[in-house]
Amino acid sequence: MSATMTDNTAAPTDALLSTLADYIMGGAEVAGASGLTWDTARLTMMDALGCAVQALSYPACHRLIGPVVPGAAMLGGARVPGTAYELDPVQAALSLGAMIRWLDFNDTWLAAEWGHPSDNLGGILAVADYLCRCAPEHGGRSVTVREALEAAILAFEVQGVIALDNAFNRVGLDHVMLVRIASAGVVAKMLGGDRQQVIDTLSHAWIDGCSLRTYRHAPNTGSRKSWAAGDATARAVRLALLVMKGEMGYASALTAKTWGFQDVLYKGNDVTLARPMGSYVMDHILFKVSYPAEFHAQTAVEAGVALHPQVKDRLDDIQEVRMHTQEPGMRIINKTGELRNPADRDHCLQYMTAVALIHGDLRAEHYEDDVASDPRIDALRAKMVVEEDAGFSTDYLDPEKRSIANRVQVVFTDGTMTEPVEVHYPLGHRRRRDESRPVLWEKFTRSLAGWYDAEQAGAIQALFADPAKLDAMPVSGLMDAMVK
Repeated sequence: MSATMTDNTAAPTDALLSTLADYIMGGAEVAGASGLTWDTARLTMMDALGCAVQALSYPACHRLIGPVVPGAAMLGGARVPGTAYELDPVQAALSLGAMIRWLDFNDTWLAAEWGHPSDNLGGILAVADYLCRCAPEHGGRSVTVREALEAAILAFEVQGVIALDNAFNRVGLDHVMLVRIASAGVVAKMLGGDRQQVIDTLSHAWIDGCSLRTYRHAPNTGSRKSWAAGDATARAVRLALLVMKGEMGYASALTAKTWGFQDVLYKGNDVTLARPMGSYVMDHILFKVSYPAEFHAQTAVEAGVALHPQVKDRLDDIQEVRMHTQEPGMRIINKTGELRNPADRDHCLQYMTAVALIHGDLRAEHYEDDVASDPRIDALRAKMVVEEDAGFSTDYLDPEKRSIANRVQVVFTDGTMTEPVEVHYPLGHRRRRDESRPVLWEKFTRSLAGWYDAEQAGAIQALFADPAKLDAMPVSGLMDAMVK
């Protein structure tokens, strides 16, 4: 019998862990955040909170939030906007994170990997409110909205820059892993962690591995995709709290031979960073301004809405709907067959475009069963032919363009056809930021009006209309304004 021997020599800290920790500890000012960066960060916070309170109108979301078991509240804990809940910061992060993501209406980042960086605000705001309300002897301190915005800038960059080169989806892993990693690092810093504690927390976040994308794809698409990011940011808070209590970290979490993240889950590939870390992601973030739709379909919906006046009275005369999209759109949301639930429908390119052609709009309620039962939708889906446009795919990955193009054309039975409508940059893209800003504000005010009375909604709007006042106030003050 031959013996084997394991080399137990201490491993050096993974370079990626060190790079991420150095960036986080340096802060947004060191990272070169501009006035535009801070302004965009406020927009992302405003938009995420608007999406969160809008989601409360949907019972399927509401039943997921609050204490993990009935009655397990925490007097003086972190609040959940739009509710009266006071929770430990882990559960508050899960609740707020699920609310932000529920309607698939918050911001988006598209690259080799994709995701929704404002998902990190679930953990950031929960921890900030918790620290504001916690006694000093237990680590409590005042955390301003400005500090929470800085944490958002840093978390967006960690998540988004890793996503530029690393397509975890290609090996079946879900992008919410990056929410856990980004939230873990910035939350550890918020809790008072030093550089080593940030590294240790990040190591745990990588060791946690990743959930599968099963719940995002046919035939298993389901509502977990709406709370998975909330779960990820909550897990980050838990890991940071454990490290702050003295839990050790793991220096070669990514690179350990056989047992590290890269060998176990990433097919032996190296996790790389495509560019130096600064404020690139916040500066280029994509907002979902008009439609609660998976982002690869946003421009298809815009095209469908533009074509609505020409087709609304001729739906029965449509012979074919020709659609061209990018490669990720082909892979993620090109879907035929039965759509079983709202989560299935908001990840179907054909369904979203059909609704736009029929109704001239796309809203969250269009994914519900009563609308989906309209036989015109499936009849139109059956007439759709979807193909990839290679140019769209190239421009999608071009860092100077980052387009998300779709083209839609309708052919009628008499041989006539509409002109093809081609949209390269959706409303919410950096190239359309000025056009988007007033529409984002309208989206926010509608969300507030749907949940709060006029006086409270007006008070919340006033805070976001005064950036200097908002930045200077403690996060607990913002939560005071948003509880119900």
